[in-house]
Amino acid sequence: MSLDPEVVTTRTGARAIRDRITGELMHPVVGPLVESERLYVTPSRLAERLREPGEGPLVLLDVGLGAGSNAIAAWRVSEAAPPGARRLSIVSFDQSLDAMALALAAEHAPAFGLEGDVGEAARAIVARGAHETARTLWRFVHGDLWTTLAAEEEASADLVFWDPFSPGANPALWTTAAFAMLFPLCREGATVHTYGGATATRAALLLAGFAVGEGEVTGDASKAGQRKRGTVAALRAEDLARPLTRRWLERLSRSSAPLPSDAPADSMARIAARAQFAV
Repeated sequence: MSLDPEVVTTRTGARAIRDRITGELMHPVVGPLVESERLYVTPSRLAERLREPGEGPLVLLDVGLGAGSNAIAAWRVSEAAPPGARRLSIVSFDQSLDAMALALAAEHAPAFGLEGDVGEAARAIVARGAHETARTLWRFVHGDLWTTLAAEEEASADLVFWDPFSPGANPALWTTAAFAMLFPLCREGATVHTYGGATATRAALLLAGFAVGEGEVTGDASKAGQRKRGTVAALRAEDLARPLTRRWLERLSRSSAPLPSDAPADSMARIAARAQFAV
């Protein structure tokens, strides 16, 4: 999908990228730096996982680069890791670098955390599609995700930040088929983090084979009406802090929009049979 970005100031005073075509804001309520930490970096335990033993780099698939907020937050954690920690390999996917290029403009860079070394890394991504330090390899993959993610068939992801435009603006990336494409790229212990908390999104992940749980609060956590939660998925329910329970399953059966657009006819039975609902 095309992108026509502009920088706006939200009602909360946060700077955000707005796409003129879809009307969607990236990290609209609390700002890009806070939301990236809250929804992606902290719950993914990135800092801890970099310190855990393992062969080769820890691999992060960053789906929906946008202005780079999630990748930048991960880059900072990797660069600050202690000696002996694993390297981080960030693979960012998007159809455009326009939002990042706009955020890198001198008048916008401070608000988007794009100053100093991380600004140099982001400029390298825009100019050459890759940047590497002793601690971190970051590369950009341009194109439609259905093609580009399929081409990463040899990749084994430890973490996935799933942050494309919403189901209303980009419905194809919130389907069972999209998450089924992702599933074989995740290795044991991998977790998938997204701001999307819709019933249909969680159902799509379950139908694709993931165990699914609640993520962190999105939006303004100080306001009860805005305390929606994102979603975390994993290959194993034991890797989830808050796995969905049979109570959620009961709500699913009563929901007015419970399933993704490409759900098979026996979806409810398939979801109910998932191991995480056996207890």
